[in-house]
Amino acid sequence: MKIAIIGSGISGLSSAWYLHKQHDIKVFEANGYIGGHTATVDVIVPSGRYAIDTGFIVFNDRTYPHFERLLAEIGIEGQPTEMSFSICNQVNGLEYNGHSFSSLFAQKLNLFNPRFYLFLYEVLRFNRLAKEAASSNAVRTGTLGDFLSLYGFSDYFNENYILPMGAAIWSSSMFDMRGFPLDFFLRFFLNHGLLDVTNRPQWSVIPGGSREYVRKIISLIGECVALNTPVKAVTRKDGIVEVETEYGVECFDQVIFACHSDQALAMLKDATADEKRVLGAIEYQDNEVVLHTDINVLPEARAAWASWNYRLEQDKVTGKTQENLLSTLTYNMSILQGLDAPETFCVTLNQSENIDPAKILRSFTYAHPVFSRESIIAQQSRTDINGKHGSWFCGAYWYNGFHEDGVRSALDVVEAINASEESALSNTSTSTGTNANADSDVNKGLVDAALSCETLPREKLPREKLSSEAKQ
Repeated sequence: MKIAIIGSGISGLSSAWYLHKQHDIKVFEANGYIGGHTATVDVIVPSGRYAIDTGFIVFNDRTYPHFERLLAEIGIEGQPTEMSFSICNQVNGLEYNGHSFSSLFAQKLNLFNPRFYLFLYEVLRFNRLAKEAASSNAVRTGTLGDFLSLYGFSDYFNENYILPMGAAIWSSSMFDMRGFPLDFFLRFFLNHGLLDVTNRPQWSVIPGGSREYVRKIISLIGECVALNTPVKAVTRKDGIVEVETEYGVECFDQVIFACHSDQALAMLKDATADEKRVLGAIEYQDNEVVLHTDINVLPEARAAWASWNYRLEQDKVTGKTQENLLSTLTYNMSILQGLDAPETFCVTLNQSENIDPAKILRSFTYAHPVFSRESIIAQQSRTDINGKHGSWFCGAYWYNGFHEDGVRSALDVVEAINASEESALSNTSTSTGTNANADSDVNKGLVDAALSCETLPREKLPREKLSSEAKQ
């Protein structure tokens, strides 16, 4: 069959990888680079040149089986990394990193602080109660906030542990985490070993940056990506899917929307009531992301420096409480990627005002799905729209919002397509418009340029509009 894939993030690339041998595929990418949230950039600093990940960063050996299988198939191996989490509370002065005993007591006075020991007890109590709830067969309704209130967890615990950790994982606000669907939250924490002090999964990064797997996939599937080709509209009629770009209209048997749900809905010229209901129920939140070398956004105590560092402070401009603010997280990329450099490379979310402008290397905006009661209901309604009218929808938003989920949702679509009916088109492609089939040599040059490009445009938004990741 002739299949259009809209988007070249992890979902689009996975779809292309698993379909390219059996079908005639074409990937439409609005931007001038391939990869979506897989955004590795090369930076030049006094000590040399380094490849730094700014979007998708890590995966693990327990909850990323489909992504690991994909990497194995294309011959990419991961590099083990440290995953640790710290809190730097500018309001009450607390700093800690849960990675080891010494980092947990990075502030030595906490060795003699009864309140800190009570806090640690609450962490263990939460883990126990959450595991019991997650492992039971009972229907778990309500929100994380309901769970915290039901069991009487203190504000100190909520604000210095579970809410910022959740906000860091899903790039949301602490306030939104209180309203997070409880069942979704518990399943994720249980599956990722976050309710255990030991026996946690081994996390890894991709040597040379996450772009290496993108380059490998493109080198293996051939030149099938049309860069700088945003899709204006998609129309379905008479068993044919028409994809309109500035170059004209091309006809396909099937279309895979491997972009964000809101982007897919905006492209559909003839969206059905079900498509409007399901796709429209999933919202997104923009997060400002800055790559820099300013260590002042990290904990003051170096022993508390972690892979993930959450900073809490009052908003001095609006007077909003920390809970209402977006996730204020810094990834220490020197730790995560094992970089041997005198500089400390950081990727920071939503804190540009705290970063020395002279130390900013790059700036981006990423969008992440907001998980709510409405979005969970939409996830359960996926079969109402997938495969109807020759249209398929894949993306990390169908599951937990991460890279693994992008691959998993793509495989769902691939398996269904391979079992579907024969092509409604003849073997000859049908298109209208003067440039519907752009010159293959020109397109090849664009793809080669995108793969060899060592930096992304500073102003350009890396918009697969995830999953992610942040990051994951």
